[in-house]
Amino acid sequence: MRPIESSNLKVDGIVETCINVAEINRAREFYQSLFNFEAMVSDERFCALRAGPDVLLLFTHGGSNEPVVIRGGVIPPHETRGAGHLAFAISSDVLDNWRTRLRELEIEIESEAQWERGGTSLYFRDPDANLLELATPGVWPNY
Repeated sequence: MRPIESSNLKVDGIVETCINVAEINRAREFYQSLFNFEAMVSDERFCALRAGPDVLLLFTHGGSNEPVVIRGGVIPPHETRGAGHLAFAISSDVLDNWRTRLRELEIEIESEAQWERGGTSLYFRDPDANLLELATPGVWPNY
């Protein structure tokens, strides 16, 4: 594959991320109680949560194995396999507040990493074993 030669072809970011969960209600409750994410659309198959300017899609296992026909077209199947990983951006000044919040909810911090650029990451799991990360600026060159 050769690199893009046109400077007007660029990606502005990631709009949505999808993970699979065993029980949609349990997963929605976890993400809403921990992060206060707003459920934009939800049914027995999936839940779309507002995560800042982005969307976190939760699908029940097998809930996205088939194409979905909508008025504007067809959404192809997009089932994921195994546990996923998501990193949520937080500011450095609320890192201790997040440690406290995780303890209050009895969510075990699996690991904490200090990065060369000055960032900190807290790692923990959701009820479906997806690895979640709270990351402060200084983790990547662009964050």
